Amino acid sequence: MNSPLTLANWLNGDRHPQQVVAFSGEQSFTQADLINDVQRIYGWLQRQQGQRWALCFDNSYDFIAALLATLHAGKTPVLPGHSREAQLREQQNQFCGVMSDTQLNLNCPVLNPNTLDYPAALASLEPVADDAGMVFFTSGSTGEPAQIYKTLRALDEETAWLSALWGESLYDCRVVGSVSHQHLYGFTFRVMLPMSLGLACDASMIHFPEQLVARAAHPLLFISSPAFLKRLDMNLAAPVCKRVISAAGKLDDDTAQQVLKWLKTPVSEIYGTTETGVLAWREHAQPAPEWQAFPAVKFTRQDDGWQVESPLIHQGYRQLDDILEFTAPGRFHLVGRRDRIVKIEEKRISLSEIERRLLALPGIDEAAVVTVTRGNRIALGAVVVAPNADAASKQQWREALSAWLEPLAIPRFWRIVERIPLNSQSKRAWAQLQELFDETR
Repeated sequence: MNSPLTLANWLNGDRHPQQVVAFSGEQSFTQADLINDVQRIYGWLQRQQGQRWALCFDNSYDFIAALLATLHAGKTPVLPGHSREAQLREQQNQFCGVMSDTQLNLNCPVLNPNTLDYPAALASLEPVADDAGMVFFTSGSTGEPAQIYKTLRALDEETAWLSALWGESLYDCRVVGSVSHQHLYGFTFRVMLPMSLGLACDASMIHFPEQLVARAAHPLLFISSPAFLKRLDMNLAAPVCKRVISAAGKLDDDTAQQVLKWLKTPVSEIYGTTETGVLAWREHAQPAPEWQAFPAVKFTRQDDGWQVESPLIHQGYRQLDDILEFTAPGRFHLVGRRDRIVKIEEKRISLSEIERRLLALPGIDEAAVVTVTRGNRIALGAVVVAPNADAASKQQWREALSAWLEPLAIPRFWRIVERIPLNSQSKRAWAQLQELFDETR
């Protein structure tokens, strides 16, 4: 496979005009289609005021066209990570206009590029600036959206790392995904990687296992998450997947081995964050594999945690919230998170430790623990998936936990649910979990 094209050269390389860059069902979009659509949006953008433009697209092909038009027009793409009108109104000070394939009513210019007419004469594109970049958002530990700036140089380098690791095995794959391209993980693997390697990407997101099976006409690179992989129906006819990639949460061994058995290929798991980009990877060919850091990533011990240095981090380094246990240089296990420590009556309590103890109890399949405020007092609330729980279960769980935990660390409030709520990144929706303990419920 050829070296990956940098983002600035996606339209300027030597790819054949009829090469398929994306598909949606039976419809294909070629390199020539993409160039025309970018020029159409570019001509409109050049006439608009303002530097920062939010991109809110469900369709990945439309998103790619808008992204390239924004960068070639010398403007900065902003990815809010969603298309929710109410939340975009709250974020309007972060951008001057929005491009979207969803109808939005905002107090700023809003464009659906599909409504633009083709100009009589197509515009000649300006080159993408060497120092160009884009803005992502992460929920952060507080739940408040935080801006993360990424240079194109860092995004291109990240793609080069992934290409060096897996590029040869992806020849002639089609790229499909159950995660959104509006967040960094989905953007890196559903947009950057296929566009840089010349692989056709799915314009639609997969929501159900049946949709994955329906794409079985071509070998696939499947970009997914632990939450989706747990829901795969192993009774369906397995598609040919040359590689399955998972991130956005820790993949458990049972799920990884079930996927290996069904798809006949081990899941390749990525460790990283929006702030850091990819840091390490592991392959689930056997249970409990170690993480292997990418060669340019360096971990340094700092007090009770770890600092990571990487060319992909905008400031060069960042303190990690995860607790790592190294077995050799560059090889480690993830053993917990530092940021899940709370103080109750001046005592430090690890929510991750309580969740681990809950998962060790018979009958509990999943568990999440949050703080619950009643008046001036703080206690803990546990949300558990326990299909066979009965009226006596909560007291039995409390008694079992008392063997390991001090009284303050034993959840006072309990909610039994069918499934732990997740957000669009397939991560736990902490705001929804907190709402389960609202006093009005």
